[in-house]
Amino acid sequence: MTHTRNGTAAPPAAPPTTPPTPPTAPSAAPRRTAFAEGLDRLRAAATTEPGRLRIIGAVLALLVVAFGAVTAWQTTARSAAADDVLHSSQPLTSAAADIYRSLADANTAASSGFLAGGQETEAGRDRYEKDIRTAAAKLITAANSSDPDSPSARTIAELNRLLPEYKGLIERARANNRQGYPLGGAYLRYANDKMQTEMLPAAEDLYTSENRRLRADYADATPYPWAAIALGVAALAALAWAQHRTYRRTNRVLNHGLVAATAATTAVLLWLVVGHSVARAGLNDSYDHGVRSLGVLHDARIASLKARGNENLTLVNRGAETVETTPGKFADKFDVAYQASMKDLAEGLTRAADLADDDAGARPVKAATGNMDVWQDRHRQAREADDAGDYQAALDKVIGAKSDEPTGECFDGVDRSLQIAIAHEEREFAQAAGDGRDAMTGLAAGAAVLAVLGAAGAVLGVGRRLSEYR
Repeated sequence: MTHTRNGTAAPPAAPPTTPPTPPTAPSAAPRRTAFAEGLDRLRAAATTEPGRLRIIGAVLALLVVAFGAVTAWQTTARSAAADDVLHSSQPLTSAAADIYRSLADANTAASSGFLAGGQETEAGRDRYEKDIRTAAAKLITAANSSDPDSPSARTIAELNRLLPEYKGLIERARANNRQGYPLGGAYLRYANDKMQTEMLPAAEDLYTSENRRLRADYADATPYPWAAIALGVAALAALAWAQHRTYRRTNRVLNHGLVAATAATTAVLLWLVVGHSVARAGLNDSYDHGVRSLGVLHDARIASLKARGNENLTLVNRGAETVETTPGKFADKFDVAYQASMKDLAEGLTRAADLADDDAGARPVKAATGNMDVWQDRHRQAREADDAGDYQAALDKVIGAKSDEPTGECFDGVDRSLQIAIAHEEREFAQAAGDGRDAMTGLAAGAAVLAVLGAAGAVLGVGRRLSEYR
């Protein structure tokens, strides 16, 4: 108790108005992320030999499995592209060429029948009908194999629309021609114009687009799988390092698990490199000695068909349409087109002869060249007769009997020889492309199985070392 000076007791002090501040509790440390905590545990484990061995085993297994997975993925993609080359894009390219050939040949047969007047031969009529049926069938095949919204599908639909229109014009031309009406020639020229300006360009677009697709499939099938090869080399290097580390620490030459993993990885890597090298060689051979030759032969056959059609139309037209060849000089429009097509044919046969790599491929090309030379000579005779006013002699020289030595005989020889050459090159292509595709058979599945076995071997090999610390 507090006393004042006079001895009296002082009143007690008033309680404080503000309560005392309680002591501050220490703040909790912020929670770290799971990744950071895992990294700390990994660092702690790496300071001990068992921890290091576990990390090494996990990395080796991961590398081997990744190698197997990438090998299976890249091999599957290349094998699928090679299969497309063999069974899809190349056959479709040939089908597109057959569509063009059938349409052009039908046009040629129609003009030949028109020149024969009311005496159109049964063989000529049958040839025209066969060509139209072939074109229609090939269009159905191409439509079934093309993507619905692709440019090829639109081109096929356009050809399907134009084909009946063309047939109708030809039938009108024939009906008028049998009755001797000159209107038949106008219908035939109109039908030929539809064929030359609409149908054949569309068929050529289809052929070009399928050729691009074929080249794209080759580009997907032939590159080396560098990612898989790099992973395989990295896996082998890691396995070699792990075994060397084990030898230095234990003086044991072999670790059975790691040796098994190394053997499995080596087997996959060798299979991958050798198998793909063989496949690449086969596919490149199929392109160099199959696809390139087929392209040249198809182009040459198309040029011969164009030449024959224009030769016939030169007589049908009788100079009604001319073009200026040099200043002040005019020539028949269809004869000028004939000369251009024959030039393309000659160049195509020269290239085909250069590309032929055996006698079976060179022989029909040589025969076609011989027929082409005779054809040009007979054509000059027909033109000389026509220019001299002897139309019947010119007609006989173009579509006459065999005794007249007509140009049609030479055209048939060229077409027949080119068909033989194309069939030979298609067999060569199928053989080489099939060998290339078969070289990758089983590689994807084999790589996956061996990779799993290799990863298991690596884990077991490291596990054997870990057991020594228990």
